[in-house]
Amino acid sequence: MKNIKVLGPGCSKCKTTFDHVLEAIKQSGIEANVEKIEDIEEMMKYSVLTTPVLMVDNVAVIKGRVATIGEIIEFLKK
Repeated sequence: MKNIKVLGPGCSKCKTTFDHVLEAIKQSGIEANVEKIEDIEEMMKYSVLTTPVLMVDNVAVIKGRVATIGEIIEFLKK
């Protein structure tokens, strides 16, 4: 099972990234735990400078932009 985190303060890009993650999971059929982290202090633990950040299995795979559903599916397959 994959562990996915979306880090961001709740801006529209962060919400879109979270929605894309949910859709990617639905389309791919891959099991995953999804967590949305909006708390600034919690985000600081990951040394986040730009948001949104998409993390798969505790590795930041995309920073500072909205990931496409296709991109997320590819990260989930790895």
